[in-house]
Order: sequence, then structure tokens, then C-alpha cells
Amino acid sequence: MKRTARTDLQAVLAELEQLGSQRVRANMGARFGIHTDKAWGVMMKDMQHVAKSIGTDHAFAQALWKTGWYEARMVATLIADPLQVTPKEMDAWVKDFDNWAICDTACFKLWDQVPHAWDKVEVWAKSEVEFTKRAAFALLACLSLHRNDADPKKLRTYLPLVKKAASDERNFVKKGVSWALRGMAGTSTEMRDAVVELAEALAANKNATERWVGKDVLRDIKRPMVAKRAEKRDGKGGKFPAPTKH
Repeated sequence: MKRTARTDLQAVLAELEQLGSQRVRANMGARFGIHTDKAWGVMMKDMQHVAKSIGTDHAFAQALWKTGWYEARMVATLIADPLQVTPKEMDAWVKDFDNWAICDTACFKLWDQVPHAWDKVEVWAKSEVEFTKRAAFALLACLSLHRNDADPKKLRTYLPLVKKAASDERNFVKKGVSWALRGMAGTSTEMRDAVVELAEALAANKNATERWVGKDVLRDIKRPMVAKRAEKRDGKGGKFPAPTKH
């Protein structure tokens, strides 16, 4: 049975703290570069369990986010209602990103279902803030993978943004750019061909970061299984329909 979460913020925080582990917390910082000054070290599966027990509750997600705790914010991304997410709220949350895990989870579990998500890709791609720029391309990857309005005509308009960002040598940005290209390549044979063309040009570039991105993308999308996935999805779109703007 779902708990009545709206009035239970302290109880949820206490539960998350109890689920924490010093071993996991230490690993988060040492292996994954996640800031642990406001983290308890909770496993993802346990955060998912807590989120499931709460259910969709946008107001409570906002309250959890405001606490600043890593695990509370992760749960927030899992219980927020994508149809209630506003552009202003997305901008506020993205400013709080300080690690790839919260960035990617927000994009993969929540923002890929938000009506105005496509607009944020272009805006955030122009940012010089590392995790805001990462969010642009992580979101583009997730929209490509999940949305059925990720058609070739739309995706091609984002290729110049990806190409421009491919020279950004910051680790989390260049990996986000690679992810975006790989996600786009899996949407159709047309987009796979377009991405191969761009990736080959990047791989032959004098810029070391662009070469890394190009080679990383080609290594993945030239696998037979990726080509088959693109062929299978041709014209069918992703699992989420384009949501209606309110």
C-alpha cells in the first residue's frame, strides 16, 4: 500500500539514512566521483524501493529535492510527475547537479517524458557549466532512445550542437556527447548513417577530444546488434508518445 508521503518528509529521510552504508558511501566518492558530504550511501535498488512505496507525488518530489541530500534527490527524480515539470523547475534542478548520476537519472527517468524537454537540449548545450552541458546531451540521448517523436528530421537539427560540443575535453561532457550520438544512431537506419558520417569525420580530426568522441561512437554503433536495433525501430519511435504541453 502506498504511504501518505506528503506529510512524511522526515520519515522518508530517516528511512534513507537507515538504508545507508559507509562502504557504499566511500565507494560513491572514490569510484564514481559523487560528492558524499550530503549522502548516506544508499544502493540504487533501495532508493527505487522507497520511490515505489511513495508513488508519483510531484509536490513531495520538490520537497525531497530541497533537502539537498543525494539520495533524496534521486528519489525525487523517480516520483516526480513529468507532466507537472515546468521549464523553470528544470533549470533550477539542473543548477544543482554536481555529479553524473543525478544528472543521468533525471534525464533517463523523468525529463525524457517532459513535453518541453527538446527545448532544453538546445539551451543547456550552450552552457559552460559542466553538468548543465552534460544534461543537454544526456537528455538528447534519452529522448532519442525513448520518445516516439525522435524522428530523423527532428534529430538532424541537433547534429550541429553535438558536433560543436565534441571538442569539449571535460570528461562528463565528452561522454555525454558520445552517448547522444549513440542514442541517435539507434533510432533509424537513416540516423545511424548520419551519425556514422559525423563520427568518422570526428575520428579523423586533429583535435584529440573530437577523435576520442568519434572513435568511441564508431566502436559502438558499428556493432551488428546496433544496426539491427536501428532497423527494427525504423519508423516506430520509442516507448513514450510525445506528451502534450500544458
